[in-house]
Amino acid sequence: MRGRLIVVSGPSGAGKSTLIKASLEAVPELAYSVSATTREPRPGEAEGKDYIFLSRDEFERWIEENRFLEWAEYSGNLYGTPEQKVEEFLDEGKSVILEIELQGARQVRMKRPDAVMVFVRAPSLEETRRRLTGRATETEEALESRLATAVGEVAARDEFDYEVVNEDREQARRDMIEMMESIARGGTDAARP
Repeated sequence: MRGRLIVVSGPSGAGKSTLIKASLEAVPELAYSVSATTREPRPGEAEGKDYIFLSRDEFERWIEENRFLEWAEYSGNLYGTPEQKVEEFLDEGKSVILEIELQGARQVRMKRPDAVMVFVRAPSLEETRRRLTGRATETEEALESRLATAVGEVAARDEFDYEVVNEDREQARRDMIEMMESIARGGTDAARP
């Protein structure tokens, strides 16, 4: 059985990466698609594990070669999903999680209407600000840009099939794992958390 494509999107600071990591550890039928980006690596990030780090020229060449399922510019950097690895996972029967921003999620929805769309958000914009500030990885300018983007992203949450509000981290983790188990195993009746 071919796997399913799962798009996880939402504002920065929502906890998407943490929830995805928990799902990957709990659900063996899942695989993670590593995105390519032109942004600089953050401390502790590894090439090929967290991102495929490309120069802007390399990224633009990949666009010309049609190597991305989707790509977008976000906060001055390019991000994209290499399509070949996604297709390999799907053919192996693995359901593939893409962690991408709203523009990319919309591109995937247009190209792959069968994709399952999951929106993750913090309970409030104030909490989003607190989480981003706590990361200490953003300049004040980048922080403000991400917060402004978050407002528009939250307004688009109705475009998604499921929503996880990450207020209580343990409850959000349980909800996400339960949903991913159902999706990866072919269920379409995963309840909206």
